[in-house]
Amino acid sequence: MMSQTSDSDRLLMPVSEHDHTQGGIDASVILVEYGDYQCLSCGEVNRMIQEIQQQIPLCFVFRHFPRTHLHPQAQKAAEAAEAAAAQNKFWQMHNTLFANQSTLDNGYLLQYAHEIQLDIDPFLRHMTDHVHAKQITQDIESGIQSGVSSTPALFINKIRYRDAWDMERLLIAIAQVKNSGVT
Repeated sequence: MMSQTSDSDRLLMPVSEHDHTQGGIDASVILVEYGDYQCLSCGEVNRMIQEIQQQIPLCFVFRHFPRTHLHPQAQKAAEAAEAAAAQNKFWQMHNTLFANQSTLDNGYLLQYAHEIQLDIDPFLRHMTDHVHAKQITQDIESGIQSGVSSTPALFINKIRYRDAWDMERLLIAIAQVKNSGVT
């Protein structure tokens, strides 16, 4: 195994104010996920990250990577999350979408918008006009630049996590990166 990290294992697009973040971007651990709301593994990782956030102060960043050839509702779900973000409710919609991965077609997306108390007229306009499609495409392109081809894809302080989707292993990887001082 090589000791140096290849470019395909590095996050090339730095975290910026355009990203959806939880926690300060000055945290000692920055965890970036490229995810798809219809991907069951992404749902499991989302639950793990929520648990980890209760144990370790970190910055969590979610970037869209809908794999529409496998998940026909993933693009619309990502657009719904962005339409919610326009009303400062990205994380509420994000968590709702992951909690309801098997029901992401239009009627359900509208129901979720009601549940998190979005203003429905602008939400519907954003969805109908695909206002946020460009942002989602930018996320996908930044993922591809960093070697992402499937979801979930995690980067811990810009280094690709390639171990099993297991809480203990992910915590160990975070601790190793944090202790190594890699930023």
